Amino acid sequence: MLVGRSDVLQVASSLAREKGINYEDVIMAIEAAICHASQQKYGADLDIRVQIERKHGHVSMHRYREVMAEDAPVENPSAQLLLSEARAIKANAEVGEFLIDALPPIEFGRTGALAAKQVIMQRVREAERVRHFEEFKDKVGQIIYGIVKRKEYGNYGNVTLDINGAEASLHRNEIIPRENLNHNDRVRAYIYEVKQDVRGPQIFVSRTHPQFLIELFRQEVPEIYEGVVEITAVARDPGSRAKIGVISNDSTIDPVGACVGMRGSRVQTVVSELHGERIDIIHWKNDVADFVVRAILPAEVNRVVFDEDSDKIQLIVEADQQSLAIGSRGQNVRLASKLVGTDIDIITVEEAEARNQAEYEELSKLFIEALDVEEVIARLLIAENFASLEELAFSPIDDLARIEGFDKDLAEELINRAQLMLQKQAAETQARMDEFNIAEDLRQFEYLSDEMILALGHHHVRTLESFAELDTFELIDEQDGYFKDFKPRQDEIEAIIVQARIVLGWIEPEEIVEDAESESELSDVHAAAEALFQDQTAE
Repeated sequence: MLVGRSDVLQVASSLAREKGINYEDVIMAIEAAICHASQQKYGADLDIRVQIERKHGHVSMHRYREVMAEDAPVENPSAQLLLSEARAIKANAEVGEFLIDALPPIEFGRTGALAAKQVIMQRVREAERVRHFEEFKDKVGQIIYGIVKRKEYGNYGNVTLDINGAEASLHRNEIIPRENLNHNDRVRAYIYEVKQDVRGPQIFVSRTHPQFLIELFRQEVPEIYEGVVEITAVARDPGSRAKIGVISNDSTIDPVGACVGMRGSRVQTVVSELHGERIDIIHWKNDVADFVVRAILPAEVNRVVFDEDSDKIQLIVEADQQSLAIGSRGQNVRLASKLVGTDIDIITVEEAEARNQAEYEELSKLFIEALDVEEVIARLLIAENFASLEELAFSPIDDLARIEGFDKDLAEELINRAQLMLQKQAAETQARMDEFNIAEDLRQFEYLSDEMILALGHHHVRTLESFAELDTFELIDEQDGYFKDFKPRQDEIEAIIVQARIVLGWIEPEEIVEDAESESELSDVHAAAEALFQDQTAE
């Protein structure tokens, strides 16, 4: 095969169309292939450059040799020569210049043609990878159609989809349970990640992702596509059941009805795509209590209680509604919790009354012992919603004196006793901190309560630096965590550790802002730390 054939441009054009890649990339691949073949014939050390004329397809090959200074080391004699040698060839040659010699056309043998083909295909594949990455990197968050190309059997069960020539990975845990995908099946999937890799672009798709459900509704419900109806929250047990919260920006449109469609046509299309996954569509409300009652349907709720200590919502139901609220294997309450974004505790009316009675007795005992008062006074304080010594100690005398049966003298005496008890407890706390040799910087750290600091001292954490070095797991582990009795959330503890590192100067607040998506995330760190401190001091 002679270099310089007139059909070079036709071959390049055909390859570009077939592979869907840039025509110029194919031309450059052919140039690289011819260069590779030329080096095999003339020598691999030679600096050979190939140029294909873009209009007529004429191929030219040239050897380049760099002119070096007389005292410069010549590392490659085949591609470099000294100034004196260069001037023997070209009288006005200068250092840094290249002497260019035209090379005659070469004829590819069978081996050379095969090598050239391999170079071309390698370059074409690289161009394809670039094209696929550029094509799909902006499609994250979209639903695509793919053809099942390969399916792994055994323990893996992953599926590879062909998407317009590109390959997408559908991992086993991203496939709807009990869904059977066969070779050449056409399936829809949600692109949740595209990343560049040495092997080319890696496209990851899912059929279990919550966003897949949202995008399916966006395709089936014009009101969602147009932004009139919004899906505010999604919770899924893929292939089994899902709950979605919806809201309408137009008071004349029922968001639930829009999603259900005439005779259920719209939602049924989505259900069919998800292999019978049951979908509960719930009208989202700003009133969290009202929304959670709707989310737990079909169970009926007697009362909603927000438990600030445990950051949970308690739903109080009749005994015959408890199993319905919880659902099979806890599915109903689990999905409702995900939808609302808060843990939900289902208890019966009888259990709620028993808990309230136990809390009442415990608080009554606290007031009786700490204030040295009779039971009737303790019960009067509880009836007026006093829930701690702190609330009583800092209550205005006049407010306390207005309680039936109280006067200013009694009110003042109760406040004094509460303050004295708090002072006594504080002194005992400081004494225990002295026993643990707690450093002053840890004592003064505002985001830890005294009880939390004592818990740290018990585990030989006595300075703010040693606290800042701790791993979150060491503090929140349910079995051995230093703060296990305080039941903190992971994000709260992480926020407090960040605050400690800021105080110590290990990190700057600006670094957190740079790592966060917005400055509001920095305020979230402060808020989470403050929330846990307030919870613990309130107790």
